[in-house]
Formats: sequence, C-alpha cells, structure tokens
Amino acid sequence: MSHDTAKPKSSSKKRRLLNSAMAMAATGLVAYPLRDSNAQTTKKDDKSKSSAIKDDFKKSTPGKSPYTTPFIVPLPIPQLKQPVTQLEPEPTKAAAKDEAGRLPHQAWERFPPRKFYELNVREDNHSFHPELPTQKIWGYDGLLPGPTFIFRYGEAALVRIENNLPTNHVGYGSPEISTHLHNGHTPSESDGFPSDFYSREKCGSTLTRPGRYKDHHYPNIYTNADGYPDSYGDTYEALGTLWYHDHRMEFTAPNVYKGLAGFCLMFDELDSGNENDPNPAALRLPSGVGRYDIPLLFQDKIFDSSGYLYFNQFDSEGIVGEKFCVNGKIQPYFEVERRKYRFRMLNGSALRFYEFYLVHNNADQSFWHIANDGNLLPTPVNTNRVRLATAERGDIVIDFSKYPVGSQLFIVNRLEHLDGRGPTGALLQPGTPILRFDVKSEPATPDKSRVPPVLRPLRPVFPTQVKKIRKWEFDRENDMWTVNGKLFDETKPMATVKRGEAEIWELQGKGSWSHPVHIHFEEARIVTRNGLPPPAHERGRKDVFELRPNEVVRIHVCFRDFVGKYIMHCHNTIHEDHHMMVRFDVVP
Repeated sequence: MSHDTAKPKSSSKKRRLLNSAMAMAATGLVAYPLRDSNAQTTKKDDKSKSSAIKDDFKKSTPGKSPYTTPFIVPLPIPQLKQPVTQLEPEPTKAAAKDEAGRLPHQAWERFPPRKFYELNVREDNHSFHPELPTQKIWGYDGLLPGPTFIFRYGEAALVRIENNLPTNHVGYGSPEISTHLHNGHTPSESDGFPSDFYSREKCGSTLTRPGRYKDHHYPNIYTNADGYPDSYGDTYEALGTLWYHDHRMEFTAPNVYKGLAGFCLMFDELDSGNENDPNPAALRLPSGVGRYDIPLLFQDKIFDSSGYLYFNQFDSEGIVGEKFCVNGKIQPYFEVERRKYRFRMLNGSALRFYEFYLVHNNADQSFWHIANDGNLLPTPVNTNRVRLATAERGDIVIDFSKYPVGSQLFIVNRLEHLDGRGPTGALLQPGTPILRFDVKSEPATPDKSRVPPVLRPLRPVFPTQVKKIRKWEFDRENDMWTVNGKLFDETKPMATVKRGEAEIWELQGKGSWSHPVHIHFEEARIVTRNGLPPPAHERGRKDVFELRPNEVVRIHVCFRDFVGKYIMHCHNTIHEDHHMMVRFDVVP
C-alpha cells in the first residue's frame, strides 16, 4: 500500500484567479455588485468580512428582500420528462457536426441507448411568489426545477442537451453550460466536467469545438458491471435520488442559483416505484412520483428591494439567502392524504446547510430516514431530524395517518447559518417554517405502502484490498480556496487512479470553514469521522461528505467500469467557482 499527498507548488495561484475574474468581467456577462476597491480583504481564516459593497444591480438594495406572505402558494410538482421517439440528427458514438466537440461515447456498443430525451436549456419567466414580480430565470425546458427524469436500471438513455440560453445575456451567470448528473455512474465524456462547457459560440478547454447541443449517454448500470458481466452490475450499489445541475467552470453557483437544477430518479427490482408490486423482493415504499413520492428542492435566495433575484458573483465567501424556496416557490404548502408519503429532500442551495424538523402543534414529530445521498440505507432510521449539507439528499417517509383531517404540520429549519463560513452549530427555537403540510382527506385508496425493516444491504469493506491512501486538505490561503495548496487546473490531474483498485481518501477541513466535499462518478463509504465510526444515517454509501472545521473523514472508494477525467470539489458552489476543485483521472 502506498501513501500519496499532492504537494503544493510555489505557483502564481492568486494571479490565475485574478485573471479568471478579469476574464469574466471582460465578457460583459456580469452586472452585479463588485467589491469596493477600498474594502478590506480577508486573511487566512480571518473572521472579519468585507462590508463595503458597491451596488449597481437594478439600482436596488441587496439584503432587503420584500416581505412575502408564507403558505399562500401550493407546492409545485416538477413535470415528468417524457422520452421522444427519435432525435434529429440521429445520435452517434462520435460527436455529430453541430454537436459540441466531445470524446466518443466509451460505452456505446456495450450499453446502447434504448430511450431518448431532448432537454432545452432556455430563459423563461418564473414567479417565486405572487407578491414578487415575475422575472427571468434559466431553466431546463425553461422550468424551475427542471423536469424529473425517471430511469430504470438496465435501460440506457441518451439525453440531448440543447443550449438556447441568450448569448447576449447581461447579468450574473454565463450562458455556456456543462450538465452534471449528480452522482450518476457515468462515463467521463457525459459527466459534465466543468471545462466541458459549450454554447453555439464558445466552449471550454476540454472540448474541441462549440456546438448547439451535446449528447449525454447514461448507461444506467449499477457500478462494477465488469465484475458482473452477465448483468448490469452489483445491485447492492444502486442509486435512487439523483439530481442534475449546471457545472460550468467558474459559473456553477450563479447558473444553478438562476434555475439550472432538476431531479433524476432511478428504480430497479428492489426499489421498484410500485407500492403494490407483487414481487416479494420489492420494498413497496410509498410510490407514484408526483403523488405519494415527492421530490423537494430546497434553496435559499436573496431578492433586492424591488423583488428581483440578487446574486454577487465576485463575493468569494458567498451570501446566505433570506427567503426559503421549495421547488421554486417561497414557503409553499402541500395538501396530503392520511397515508404514508416518500419525500426526496435535496439541499440545492449555494452554501447554506439545513437541519430539518417535522413539527405539529409545536412538538417535534418522528419519521423514517430511509436514504442518504440517494442511496437506501441498510435499515431505516427512526428520527426527528435530517441534517443536509449543500448537495446532500435525504429520503424520508412521513405517515400522515397519525394526524386527523385538518391538521397542519411544518418542515422547520433550525440550523443557524449566518455567512459563508458555515453553520454556527446553534439550533434556533422555534426555527423557520419552510413547507406546510395540510392533512386534507382520507386516502383515495387503501395505503399498501410500507417501510420494511431492511432496505438495501451493504457489501463488506475489506481493508486488505486497499492499494493506496491519499490525503486531501481543503483550505483557504491568501483569500483563495485550495485543495492541497493548489487551485483547480482543468488540464492537469492531481491524481491518477487505477480502475477497479480500492483506495482510502482522507479528507481534512483546515481552518474554521465548512466544506461539503463531492466526489464524482462513484459512491464511497465513510470509514471513520474524526477517528470514530460514522453515525447511523452516514453508514450507507455517499457522494457528499460534510467537513466541519478541522475534521478528518476517511472514506473507502473504488472507481470502476469507465475511464477518463473526473473531479472532486467543495459543493459550496462559491468555493467551487473560485477553484476549490481537483481533477483526477481514472485509467485502465
């Protein structure tokens, strides 16, 4: 077994970041507040903040969002994405003439696509709340959230993602896109690498040309298909709740904030999406996506004094929102029947962490926590809280049969989070109600769903099979976000990983900042958190690892089936955009 820690070099890191900022300003794509030239800069882990901000966005005052009446808007349910019979031009293994210049699909012959989709990325109108003005957002199919994809294991899909964002855009964000299916077991050329961004006029350094669209090939296999050649991989490695979002290098935070996010749900024989499934192996969890199986996208936002969405691209510490949105609406309500529901909770905020409680008549209620980061836990956890760092997911089941018709319950956030440093750790009482459940009626049909005592078992981890230990330090140096002392270089891998070989990655948070670390392509298992076994809800497979200040998390990971370039990064998208990312290459 070998040990590897990439050593920082005495490079011009600050010059590179400044050059990136100058390039962004030169595009004319940024029209939001810039820091005043006399503002004080923050030294390493200095808790002081730069407060002198020159406001030039819509001539309004940020941080003074207008009052909005809570719980007058129904919770919108994202549309289900429907496949198409054909695409024109017909998809091919190599990039077509009008397509962005990607590498050929490496799994094309082995897992040919059986379903085809077309996703239109465009600007459209959106209402966050009836007391705020209707305004422009960017959305997949013009929607916030984007449409929900329903995939099944063993049915490979091809999604054509066409970029129709306005190229003459002025304001925060950038109209090039690179779509990432988080955390799909996806070949590198379809993973949404940050510099694989494209529009009709521009492209990133890891593509060969711009294009109108880019075809993403999703084999929809379990991981370790090589180890199970007669099937679609190891069924113990199934994912359930995924999401897709923009990953454009240096503009992920504003592009996602502006609306580029949606759900993708995976089903198989065990988690079949049918609570009446006669198959004895099926879990029969609450089902019917959009009816009893509900995706919930939680995001915090800031609106200026005129009621328009506000964002400051150049604030490297980030801003914490004042308004809480669920599926694109501020503090909505949702009518439920007296039966069990599955809620797929996603923290899609730029930097805020949440700790959610279910409250009825001022008392905390219990529920079942069944999945973490989209992975079913080995056994359900009965709890009264769910903590989600940025990009984490948590599936829960609430049984509303315990409450009479006319009852009202609330999802309440109690975790205090004041700035980009991370949550303070304080739990606020009573907290902020974000979503209201109205128990409206008896169930339309008898509720045959259940929460069985065993969900999806885990394979054992064998320490003797570990081939390498790598150490990664997430830090703030000279006002810049670094990993092992380096800024992200999309052209150079900081690690070369051999396909199919298990490794231990030691993730360490330096200083007094929190970092939700996301690793693309494979799920991993937490071995220890600060030398101790992880808590029950973290004992499944994960792809986001919350690093609190000075924490050390050791994970077991093995990259299988595909090769190519992938990334690890802080999913505080402000940190990510300021180059807190690592490229690693998986090789045969």
